[in-house]
Amino acid sequence: MIVEYSFKVRWGDTDAAGIVFYPNFYKWMDEATHEFLAAIGFSTTFLLTEHQTATPLLEANCQFKSPLFFEDEVILQSEVVEMKQKVFKISHKFFKDEKLVAEGYGVRAWTSFKENPKAYPIPDQVREKMMPGNAETVEG
Repeated sequence: MIVEYSFKVRWGDTDAAGIVFYPNFYKWMDEATHEFLAAIGFSTTFLLTEHQTATPLLEANCQFKSPLFFEDEVILQSEVVEMKQKVFKISHKFFKDEKLVAEGYGVRAWTSFKENPKAYPIPDQVREKMMPGNAETVEG
């Protein structure tokens, strides 16, 4: 399942040269992950308040292909591309005018915060919505 998150580059997102400052791509990937979870029915607020569960980031990467500038309209497409028992990898692709300008990913753990934070298996109902028709667990 691919979820789209759209936004406009703001002045504060750019550096002195008028180009988007690279950490903002990581911020937007994080925002897109929360949008993805909400789109499949498991918003971050719902997970935290109802289940004391969150998805902390374990790893992140982004490759930049061409710059973004103030007021650029961006579409960010997110999709879970790998799922292990307790961890999932979500891919993010940034498009401006249908051109791929950056791509990256985040690896996140399905984590309980009921006591001490501890990763636990991703529930089947979440797994099925994250990767419809392909919800098998990859060992590891």
